[in-house]
Amino acid sequence: MKILYIETSSKNCSVAISDDENLLCVCEEVSENYKQSESLHSFVEWALEGAGISIKEIEAVSLGRGPGSYTGLRIGASSAKGFCYGLKVPLVAINSMESMIAPFLGQNYDYIVPLIDARRMEVYTAVYDGETGEEVVPTEAKVLDEHSFEELKDKKILFIGDGAAKTKEIIQFPNAEYNENIYPSAQFLIKNTLRKIEQKDFEDIAYFEPFYLKDFHGVKKKKSED
Repeated sequence: MKILYIETSSKNCSVAISDDENLLCVCEEVSENYKQSESLHSFVEWALEGAGISIKEIEAVSLGRGPGSYTGLRIGASSAKGFCYGLKVPLVAINSMESMIAPFLGQNYDYIVPLIDARRMEVYTAVYDGETGEEVVPTEAKVLDEHSFEELKDKKILFIGDGAAKTKEIIQFPNAEYNENIYPSAQFLIKNTLRKIEQKDFEDIAYFEPFYLKDFHGVKKKKSED
């Protein structure tokens, strides 16, 4: 089964193609300027070319559903829906944090904590079991302080993501490691996508919305001022 993967929730605009569990091609770029709107469809074309297949061969689309950049998520979701409608294929949606932790599972960490930078001292975060990838603490918006993640302080923890830098400034647990150069990537959506396809756990394309986690307050403010 040939699957198109789209992940646009962060600074990393990422597209991948797989044939079942076999990764055929990945095309991605991390940009401080969030280039999803100008790069996504080019990346899809390049990934298809690299995989040696045509868009008509795609049998499902998988989307990193967030949380993350409001604009990035909207672009990814609208593109994924468009492909699904045009190709008449199902849509699968995966929490973007699951693609962040995937490369680090089974490396003897008790817990892996992805941290997506939000405003000021806020992050989008969750806590996952370091071996199984099971979600231990659900995804939430969290304002960091010196007591954050205190229940994990004696465990071996890996903090990952662009929110790890400001986390390290206030939280320095003895057995914690920090890797801030990690972003959600389409290539790490494969395993959980195949599981959902096997379970026929598909999204309703007409009503699907990304996992924004919080409202886009900037838009609301402008409306209230007018």
